[in-house]
Amino acid sequence: MATWRSRAEFKERVVHWAKKLDVEVHALALRPMRNKWASCSTSGNLNFNSELLEMNRRIGDYVIVHELLHFKVPNHGKLWKSLMHAHLGDYEKIEEKLRKTANY
Repeated sequence: MATWRSRAEFKERVVHWAKKLDVEVHALALRPMRNKWASCSTSGNLNFNSELLEMNRRIGDYVIVHELLHFKVPNHGKLWKSLMHAHLGDYEKIEEKLRKTANY
C-alpha cells in the first residue's frame, strides 16, 4: 500500500475511524512533532506527526486507531490491546515497523 496522497486524505481517514469507533473529534491537526507520532486530549483534540504522511497507510491506520482508542481507554492495558486486535488484527507487527522507522 502506498503513502498518503495528501493531508486531506489522512484527515478523511481519521474521520472514518472516528465514526467507526464512535469517537467525537473536536479538533484535528497534522504538524511536526519531535518525540511522538500522535497525541490526544480529553477535550477531543488530536495531533498527528506530519511525518506520517510519508509512511505506509497501514502505519497511519495503526497510529490513528491507537490514538482514537485512548478516548475510550486511557492506557495500553488488556482492553486497549483487545480493541486494537479487533480493529487491526495483528497490530504488533505494524507497531514493530513503526518502532524501526524512528526512535520515538
